[in-house]
Amino acid sequence: MVFTKSDYDDVNPSSKPPIKLGGWKSAIFIIFVEFGERFAYYGVSGNLIMYLTLVLKQPLATAAKNVNLWHGVSAVFPVVGGFLADSYFGRYKTIIFSSITYLLGLILLVISVEPIPLEHRVIPFFLALYIINIGEGGHRPCIQTFAADQFDDHLPEEKAAKSSFFNWWYLGIVLGAITAILVVVSVQDNIGWGWGFAIPAIVVAAALGVFLAGKNRYRLEAPVGSPITKVAQVIVAAARKRRLSLENDGSGMYIEAGEGGEDMTISLARTNQFRFLDKAAIVDEIDRLSGKKDDWRLCTVNEVEQVKLLFRLIPIWLSCLMFAVVIAQLGTFYTKQASTLNRTIGSTHFQLPPASLQVLPGLTILSAVPIYEHLLIPTARRLTNHPTGITILQRIGIGIFFSILTTIVSALVESHRIKIATEHGLIDSPKSILPMSVWWLVPQFVLMGISDVFTIVGLQELFYDQVPEGMRSMGAAAYMSVVGVGSFMSSALISVVQAVTASHGDEWLKGDNLNRAHLDKFYWVLACLSGSSLVFYVVLAQGFVYKKLQRDASV
Repeated sequence: MVFTKSDYDDVNPSSKPPIKLGGWKSAIFIIFVEFGERFAYYGVSGNLIMYLTLVLKQPLATAAKNVNLWHGVSAVFPVVGGFLADSYFGRYKTIIFSSITYLLGLILLVISVEPIPLEHRVIPFFLALYIINIGEGGHRPCIQTFAADQFDDHLPEEKAAKSSFFNWWYLGIVLGAITAILVVVSVQDNIGWGWGFAIPAIVVAAALGVFLAGKNRYRLEAPVGSPITKVAQVIVAAARKRRLSLENDGSGMYIEAGEGGEDMTISLARTNQFRFLDKAAIVDEIDRLSGKKDDWRLCTVNEVEQVKLLFRLIPIWLSCLMFAVVIAQLGTFYTKQASTLNRTIGSTHFQLPPASLQVLPGLTILSAVPIYEHLLIPTARRLTNHPTGITILQRIGIGIFFSILTTIVSALVESHRIKIATEHGLIDSPKSILPMSVWWLVPQFVLMGISDVFTIVGLQELFYDQVPEGMRSMGAAAYMSVVGVGSFMSSALISVVQAVTASHGDEWLKGDNLNRAHLDKFYWVLACLSGSSLVFYVVLAQGFVYKKLQRDASV
C-alpha cells in the first residue's frame, strides 16, 4: 500500500522570485565579491603569526596556537551561518548582514593597532579578529552556494557549466589570496600595520557595494525551514519504530506526492545503506488510525534518503581532518621557517617578507587549475569514460596523498635547515639569518598548492552536490568546517606533542628558538598520521554511494 500527501516541495516553485539573468552572467558578478572577501581574509591572516610574535611578543607555540584557533573558529562559524541562511533568512540577506559585520571587524582591527598604546592592544585586537569570524560565518557558506544557485540544473547547458564553475570559483579565491599576500603583507612589513589592515577594510566595503549593485541580476532561493529539525525527525521516527520489520517490496512505506507513481517528478532513489532509517517511513497501525500525520513518527521515503546523504558524508568528513592539520602549518611554522632564511633577491638588498611565500600555493593553483581542466580531465575522460574524468572522491584522495608528500618534504628541508644552523654555530642564535636560501622552502609550498587543487575543490563539489538541495549552505559550511576542525586539531596536537616530549626531558616546539624546536620531527609525526588517515579514507571511499536521482521510474 502506498500513502501520499499533497504538501508542497521544500521550495514552492510558484513562490520563487522571477528569474533574471542567472548563469555565468550572475555567477561572475558574485565571484568578484568573493575575490574581495578572500583578499581581506588573507590580508589579515597571512602575516598574523608575525604580528603576534613581533608586536604582541607572544612565544612561537602560543602564537601558533592562537592563529590555529582563529582559523578554526573562522571555518566552524559557517555551520551556524549556513543553518540560519537555509532555515530563516535566505542566502542573499545573510551575505549582506555578514559583509557589514565583517567590515565593522576590520575597522576595529585598524583602530586596535594604531591609536591604542601597545600594552592595551591585546583585547581589542582579538575582539576585532573574532568579529571578523562572525562575518565570515555568514559570508562563506552562502556566497559560493548563492553563486552555484545561479545555474539551473534543469537547463542542460547550465548544468554542464556548473561542473567547471567550482574550478573557476576556487581560482577567484586564489587570486584574492595571492593579491593580498603580495600587496597587504608588503605594506604591513614596510609601511605599517595600520595601513596593512585598512586596505582589506576598503576592499570589503567596495565588494559590498558591488554585490548590492547587482541585486536585480540574481536568482534567489527562499529559506526552507530548519534542516536540522527534519534530520532529527527522521532519526526519532526510526528509533520509535525500531521493532518494526521492513518489507522488501517497499509497500507500506510513506511516499510523498511527486515521489512515485505516474506523477513522479525528481526524487532521491532508494538505497540499501543505513537501512535502520527506512523504518521512519513505515506506516503502521497507529499512523493509519491517526487523523493527521505526526512528523516525529512518520517521514517520507525522500526525507529518509536525504538524511542518508548526510550520514554518508560524515565518515568522509572525519577522514579529511588530517589533511586540514597539514594545511594549518602554512600560516604558522612555514612562515617562521622562512623568517630564519636568506630572503634577499639576487644582488639587490630587497628582502622578501616571510609571509610572502604563502603566495606560492596560490600561484601553483593558478597554473594547475587550467591544466587540470583542459589537459588532465580530457585525458582521464578518455581512459575512464567517466564524464568528469575521475570521481569526486578520487580527486580528494589524490589531494590527501600530495599532502603526505608535503609533510615529508617539509621534514627533509627542516632537517637540512638545522644542519646548516649547526655547521655555522647558529643553533642558539634564533634571530640570526642562516646562510641558506629561502627558496629551499618552495617545494613544500608548491606541493601544498597541488594538494589544494585536488582536495579543497573536491570537497567543495562533494558537499554541494551530495547534500539535499535545501541544505546546500550547510553543506558548504560542512566542507569549510573540515579546515576549521583541522586547525583546532593542529593546536591540540602541538599541546600534546609538547606535553609528551616534555615528559621525556626534551620538549619539542618550545620557546622562541626554532632551531631547537625539533620541527622536523613534528613534520614526521604529521606524515605518519596523514598516512594512516589516507588508508582510512580509501576504505571509506570504496563503500561510498553517490546520490542517485529518480526520474519517471528510472534512476
